[in-house]
Amino acid sequence: MDTGSSCHKLVHFHLPTTRILSKPCLESQESPKVVRNMPSYDSVKVAVRVRPFSKREKDASSKCVISMKTNCTTICDPKNVGNEKTFKFDLAYWSHSEYLKNTESTLVPDGSYSRYADQKTVFQDLGQGILDNAWQGYNATLLAYGQTGSGKSYSMIGYGTNRGIIPLVCEELFRAIENNQEKNKQYQVTFSMLEIYNEQVTDLLSKTKKSGGLKVREDQHQGFYVDGLKLVPCESYAQIERLIEQGKKIRTTASTSMNASSSRSHMVITIQFKQILLKEDITKQSSINLVDLAGSERQKSSASEGDRLREGTCVNLSLTTLGNVISALAEAAMGKKVLHIPYRDSVLTKLLQSALGGNSRTVMIAAISPADICYEETLSTLRYAERAKKIKNKAIINAGPTERLIKELKAENNKLLSRLAGLGNSGKRQLSGCYENELRIQTMQITWEHQLQEARKEWEQQYAAITQERRMMQLYPYLLNINEDPQLSGVLKHFIQEGASDVGQDPSNVITLRGLGILPQHATFINSESKVFVKPHGKGKVIVNGVPIVLNTKLQHLDRIILGSNSAYLYIGFPAERGPDDLCRFDYDFFQSELAAAEGFSVDTLGPVHNKEGKPDPSVLAVFHDFIKLMPLVAEANQMSEELSKDLKFELKVKNLALTDSRGYDLQKEISVKVINQITNQVWIWSKSKFINRKFLMEELYQRYLDGGDISLDRESDPFWDPVEVIHLGSAHIWLQSLAYCMKLEEQTELLNSEGVEEAILVINITPCSDTERPFGEEDIVIDPLELLGRKIEFQIHILQCLGVRWLKEATNRGIQIGYHFYDVCQCVYTKPVWKNVNPIIDHKLQFVALNVSNVLLSYLQKHALVVDLWGLQGTIHFCVLVWIDMQPNISSYYFIWIVDCSHLIVEFSTCI
Repeated sequence: MDTGSSCHKLVHFHLPTTRILSKPCLESQESPKVVRNMPSYDSVKVAVRVRPFSKREKDASSKCVISMKTNCTTICDPKNVGNEKTFKFDLAYWSHSEYLKNTESTLVPDGSYSRYADQKTVFQDLGQGILDNAWQGYNATLLAYGQTGSGKSYSMIGYGTNRGIIPLVCEELFRAIENNQEKNKQYQVTFSMLEIYNEQVTDLLSKTKKSGGLKVREDQHQGFYVDGLKLVPCESYAQIERLIEQGKKIRTTASTSMNASSSRSHMVITIQFKQILLKEDITKQSSINLVDLAGSERQKSSASEGDRLREGTCVNLSLTTLGNVISALAEAAMGKKVLHIPYRDSVLTKLLQSALGGNSRTVMIAAISPADICYEETLSTLRYAERAKKIKNKAIINAGPTERLIKELKAENNKLLSRLAGLGNSGKRQLSGCYENELRIQTMQITWEHQLQEARKEWEQQYAAITQERRMMQLYPYLLNINEDPQLSGVLKHFIQEGASDVGQDPSNVITLRGLGILPQHATFINSESKVFVKPHGKGKVIVNGVPIVLNTKLQHLDRIILGSNSAYLYIGFPAERGPDDLCRFDYDFFQSELAAAEGFSVDTLGPVHNKEGKPDPSVLAVFHDFIKLMPLVAEANQMSEELSKDLKFELKVKNLALTDSRGYDLQKEISVKVINQITNQVWIWSKSKFINRKFLMEELYQRYLDGGDISLDRESDPFWDPVEVIHLGSAHIWLQSLAYCMKLEEQTELLNSEGVEEAILVINITPCSDTERPFGEEDIVIDPLELLGRKIEFQIHILQCLGVRWLKEATNRGIQIGYHFYDVCQCVYTKPVWKNVNPIIDHKLQFVALNVSNVLLSYLQKHALVVDLWGLQGTIHFCVLVWIDMQPNISSYYFIWIVDCSHLIVEFSTCI
């Protein structure tokens, strides 16, 4: 029997039908008298913690928009400095500044007057309270909430010597047990660790992964629990410390093989703490639940971005439902009528049912960024926490006779079995209930000493593995994993021993790797004569220091290696090559920035990095960070497309990289994704938000593919499919200054795309003319534009032709249209569509008449350009055609726009045969 496995729930209702106070009143040893424990009604305790600026925020010269005074947190709107919002919570931790690093690399307050709240302070306020509740027999839960990178994991787990709440709680628990040893008292501590991603539960202490994840079940005694979750008995903090490291390794491996970012998953650590009073035959039990929630960043609505598919896939479902549960409970606490609390709508909220409104004393720590560039996300987190603090819980001390629960379970089994006789096939649920109860009875009857003995065997094996790993680190070079989540970087080591070490998905390889784009036989690492080489196999993708390789390549200490789509590793050379290296600088962003630079993209590509004052331009840096963040996602999308035979290629683009407005000012740059069907040559441009939403849906489909499930979809539900659309190809600027002098413009100008590359040549004339449409001659030219004030002016726009349209050269089923705005006309004017001609004749005319020229119009002509946009059509003429002005399709038309007083515009149509 595997004594480390059991049925498990997140927060226990340890159900004897009666409960006792922490100091029981006993009549005799044989028959303890039980006093009912009254519920303790407590609000969820909420703490807010603000972290220091991140590297990205420092690069962007971010300003701090957070201030704290006692337990009040104030946030200032960077776009409206006078707009401040203040929130009052139970605790407010200032961890943004006023700190220093001591000799042990621990962050501590800088002087006696420092406001800095270090890890020890947070533990003393929150962690110690959790332990105090556990000793009394209350269930206790700590939730960490906030956007990705806000400091949740730092508060919960910590980094290096800056240990977080979880390790400090575990260490202090065993220290307290050691100091409270009594002859007639036994203490039992079990540990479990799970991850929820995409509504699937993964046991982070089990080396075998169950397809589809572990199931969440419910019964009348336990409430919701995870069936089959491994519970490991522990007798020291060192064991728990090792289990956490083991869980990290499994989480890292799972995030790579499942293509799942840890920032989008929830991690739950549960410590079951039992105090058994042997003399009185009483058991007091507490479940300590420590929950690191997924990143809560706000995304633009898919609907607002024009995405036809739903937003909020299973990846986001748990957080969305958690928000709905918290809102409903907050309204109920305020006396409003709430018909339904949606606990059952997600896996996370099922397991947190007791923590939110149930049998638990619960604390939420809201982690926030101080930076102005994160204002919206921070404000959202503070509002979320404000709702959470209104929730009322009903905590009770979990204690009762040890043998009573076993008797109750046996009695319940007998009742269930008696019902089965008359139920036939419909009795499957009752049979399942019997099986679950029997498992619980068996587990409870196994002596604690036997469970510890089994756990010790496993611990000895793990300790031997640790010793072996340390020995090999002193002998061989190795690959050290680099993960997007700093908590999961440096967790895995793959040693390159002497000779050839094959790498790939096939279990026969010396180094077995799983992940997107990893082939069965992917590459070979060769350790020979104190040198290490890497050689790709076939189509195996191997990148070294940002550059793809195809030949045998020698590795140097601290080389950066990417295998497949996005499995990143730092090469650690032979012991003699190593020094006091700062490995922290080789983080995930370093790899992606290096890869982008090798492909010709850097922050300088986006234009001046500094503004006129010499300060970093936050908008430029934000676009660069978006680009490198999306790079691995695009690589993964391409790999999934290939493996699922979708024939789509995804490319990152910077929208408006080289484009300007009518005044010549740079347009706002943003990241988009170009999607190309490699069979039909059809093209789409997806916004960042739309791509991220689709990527979630692709992951769900791909996971079904890996699990051997049905991946057939109707076209409307396929995340890889979209109807054809119109594509913006490029723009040309026709400067209008000559018109202010009544001089004719005759231009052949380039239509440039977002990157400044020529898409076509535009032939266009803009001619001042008289009422009779007579073109002005030299005698009509004015020396001073002010001479036109108050006068009537007319001119005609004539788009003659486009030459060498690259869009039309690339495919035969394509067309183009041209669109432009003039002055402050709100509607864009479009030409007729033209198909299949590389040098299409446009012959579009539009005449403008201003009855009374004003200073505003003169200023427009002198300082603005006419921006002409080239649009690409695809498919057949029935699809993707922009609406153009044409009253009589069989007659060539041109249009008069009358500018009456430079504020009222009248459009009049005329025709000429």
